[in-house]
Amino acid sequence: MASTKTLRTLGTCAAAGSLALLAAACGGTSAAPDETIAVALPSTSVETGTTVPTVVTDPLTGLPNTDPSILDRSAMVVKIDNHPRAKPQVGFNQADIIYEENVESLTRFAAVFHSQTPELVGPIRSGRFQDIDLLGSLNRPLFVWSGGNEKVTANIKRSDLINLSFTEAQESGAYDRDNSRPAPHNLFAAPPKLWEFAATLGVEGAGPPPAQFTYRSGSDANASSAAPVAGAKVSMDGVKVLWEWKSEFGEFARTQDGKEFKDSDGTPVSVPNVVVLEVVYSRAYSPAAKTIGGGKAYVFTNGVVYEGTWDRPTRLDPFALLDASGAPIKLTPGQTFVMVARPDAVAVIDEGTDPDDVKYP
Repeated sequence: MASTKTLRTLGTCAAAGSLALLAAACGGTSAAPDETIAVALPSTSVETGTTVPTVVTDPLTGLPNTDPSILDRSAMVVKIDNHPRAKPQVGFNQADIIYEENVESLTRFAAVFHSQTPELVGPIRSGRFQDIDLLGSLNRPLFVWSGGNEKVTANIKRSDLINLSFTEAQESGAYDRDNSRPAPHNLFAAPPKLWEFAATLGVEGAGPPPAQFTYRSGSDANASSAAPVAGAKVSMDGVKVLWEWKSEFGEFARTQDGKEFKDSDGTPVSVPNVVVLEVVYSRAYSPAAKTIGGGKAYVFTNGVVYEGTWDRPTRLDPFALLDASGAPIKLTPGQTFVMVARPDAVAVIDEGTDPDDVKYP
């Protein structure tokens, strides 16, 4: 499967001998720090009758939209496995937003797709009670999961998430198992078929997702409340994650348990924005994150870190990210990785500091 990660990064383009190689060398998830984020589409001024530019961006990335036909579709959330036997994950780099949640002694991902359509995603695993609150602000997203226990399944069916579990959407032909991988880490799905199947359901009230974050323009400088940073170490349940700032790409690269984290095509996972939300988890066997209310937040973007807070009055509201002065924190257009962590799980790596000299919390 061809990588789309490289097709979404703006940066220096190396010389290439073919159009395919040139495209692979020039792409990425984010705009360069000093690049103006805008795309001009024609529209007609009511007052003058003249054609004026209209800026159109994707709601979940803030990047210029290149395919207006997808703007009206629902977001699709896929629960993706993070067990050691689940690697490498498929389609990971095409997600707009990736949430990482603590589950039972490990983490699991809720990858949100909207601006791109991966051919295949997975491995797909079960949902949790905490998904209902966490994903509520996406406006009735399509929820792609392998299933769950009786209580979880009943609650998700009663929620406003559009249930596209393996059981509910088998007739779509989207799900299949990869017998070269060990079960249960071998269930995959084809998002194009799931979007087509969802269109036949006629779900009332479902629609495109609203923006989840505020984005900076190319002329926006880092706020005075930000501090230059080399990265961060985050301790999740059973997983140690290192994020390192790569100035040449304008992104933070992920290392997990001492190994570079890659998509199935070999492309490293790196993003322009990493958000760490400190939340309270229940003490039940299956942890449940409290994502309504507020708490401490770390926002890593454009080579700096903001230490601030998150605020969310209801499950239908996006997370408001606020700096120390109470002003909204603006992200860099592109992918965002949100880690739903326990309190005191973050160790900031100051600029100029060797990551090996910083311990995990």
